[in-house]
Amino acid sequence: MLVRAAILVAFAGAPAAVAAQAPIESQNGAAAGVAPRMNFGIFGVSATIVRDSLVNLARQQLGRRYVLGGTTPDKGFDCSGLIRYVLAKLDISVPRTAAQQEGIGAIVSKDTAVLRPGDLVTFGRGNRASHIGIYVGDGRFIHASSKAGRVVESQLVRPPARLIKPWRGARRILAGADSSAAESSGG
Repeated sequence: MLVRAAILVAFAGAPAAVAAQAPIESQNGAAAGVAPRMNFGIFGVSATIVRDSLVNLARQQLGRRYVLGGTTPDKGFDCSGLIRYVLAKLDISVPRTAAQQEGIGAIVSKDTAVLRPGDLVTFGRGNRASHIGIYVGDGRFIHASSKAGRVVESQLVRPPARLIKPWRGARRILAGADSSAAESSGG
């Protein structure tokens, strides 16, 4: 599904040369049809477009109220419901809870210099995430905050406090030519 979203955006309006035909093989190796041969050089630009769309969709939810278990703008969001809603708008299906969402995508170094807008950032104590948000760039992320009672944009790196869960890590769900940080993060 992730590749589908990237491919849909990557080839919208792509030049005819990009869509040259190539045979598709079925699971048993027999020819199963014809698919476009892809020019992967355009993925860097398209991944950036998808990331920008993801951030814009998240920003449209700023100010929506926090509701435990919430998954819609009208009724409100909890942190994982916000993630699920925004990604569903891009035709990307993800699990329901922050702990489950923490397991999707490629691990990215916990370093704001390598994070890209659209990366998921996870928070919590112990051995699993209990909070999640969307990195938007410049050391900031959008999340449904139970403390604030609404969807807010916050600094990613904050001083420790009792009600603020520590930053656990990051996941990249939208890969592209500019996503080498995930591979070089040591994992």
